[in-house]
Amino acid sequence: MSSPMTPAPTVATPTLPAPGASERVPSWLKTAAGWAWRLLILVAAAVVIARGVMGVSLVVAAIFLALVAAAVLRPLVNLLGRAMPRALATVIAYVLGVAVLVGLGTFVGVSIAGQADTLSHEFLNGLAELNKVLRKAPKPLRDIDLSNVGGSIVSWVETHSDQILSEVSQRAGDVVTVGTAIVLAIFCSIYFVKSGKKMWGWFTGQLSDGARRRWQVAGQAAWHTFSAYTRGLVLVAAANGILSGAALAILRVPLAVPLGVLVFLGTFVPLIGAAVAMVLAVFVALAAKGWIIALIVVALIALIGQIEGHLLQPLIMSRQVRVHPVVVAISVVGGTVLAGVLGAIAAVPVVSTAWAVYKALRDDQRRLRAAGLPDDGTQTRRAGTKAAAEAAPSTKELDQVAVPQAAGPSTEELDPAPATRTDSAEPSV
Repeated sequence: MSSPMTPAPTVATPTLPAPGASERVPSWLKTAAGWAWRLLILVAAAVVIARGVMGVSLVVAAIFLALVAAAVLRPLVNLLGRAMPRALATVIAYVLGVAVLVGLGTFVGVSIAGQADTLSHEFLNGLAELNKVLRKAPKPLRDIDLSNVGGSIVSWVETHSDQILSEVSQRAGDVVTVGTAIVLAIFCSIYFVKSGKKMWGWFTGQLSDGARRRWQVAGQAAWHTFSAYTRGLVLVAAANGILSGAALAILRVPLAVPLGVLVFLGTFVPLIGAAVAMVLAVFVALAAKGWIIALIVVALIALIGQIEGHLLQPLIMSRQVRVHPVVVAISVVGGTVLAGVLGAIAAVPVVSTAWAVYKALRDDQRRLRAAGLPDDGTQTRRAGTKAAAEAAPSTKELDQVAVPQAAGPSTEELDPAPATRTDSAEPSV
């Protein structure tokens, strides 16, 4: 008799997940990762570019100074060019510019040398008067003793005279470097003013149709913004220097003209340059004329600051080149960290120019889309199909969407010389 068959035990087969189910990544994490690696690439590229620029900092500084000189002297060259050849007008403009700078520097040097002894005596007397005032001040200020400050400064200089001379001799090479940069800047700026438009036309002529249009738009916006900012800043700095020097001269503060020149130069460093120069003017007034005149100088400095912020800046600087104070502060600090004083001076015009270029390219792209043309301005998108080629806009349709001109003076006003090309709109560098 056979025993009943016992069924074999069933083993549960595990259900395998669908391929890729356990590796499923949330969409927000994919998006964040995508942005993260793109930002890392951008940061790496920025670091590489910054290191490359720092490696040729002398050339970059010379080109920047050349562009500044070209932006300032170009209106004078255009004015003189109406009555004489442009080459001769360029030479006369640069001779006048160099003469003004050399004359101003010589006058400042002679003024400082002529008033050095008088200023030293008044400085020591001012410290003595200030020390008397501190004796009547509250307890924390009463303990400050300024009677020996002058002697301490003199003794320190005598003690460290060898170290100072050694440092000066070591810096002699920097003088040669700075001189080389200045010569290169003058050489480049002369060609920028005389034939900058032809140089730009040659460069854009080497590009493809789509790239040429983008470079034309970017170049127009960049040069208009940079030149307008530079000329406006020179006018504001000159107004600050003249007002400050006149106020100090009326109050009979020593070295009024040199201090006015220092305020003029300090204005080129936004936010902090003019403020530091004016603080030095207050200190000179305090040491030479007493605390009452110093307080008057402080009041006049505050008044000049209000005139600059509420009258000169809105009147001279156009709305297109004004930058938010937060952006100015971040730019100045970043430029100072990267390239010192020159970085602080160049930071704001570089940032404002970059922003103007971005806005110009964005607006031009929108204009092309509104006209039904490809975003890159080419006649076809090179789709490789006959239908795409037939649907592409013709050259006539493309030409109807003109390259946008930056607000302000036209290309003809900036460069009355005849252009070598008629099919492109080059910015007059």
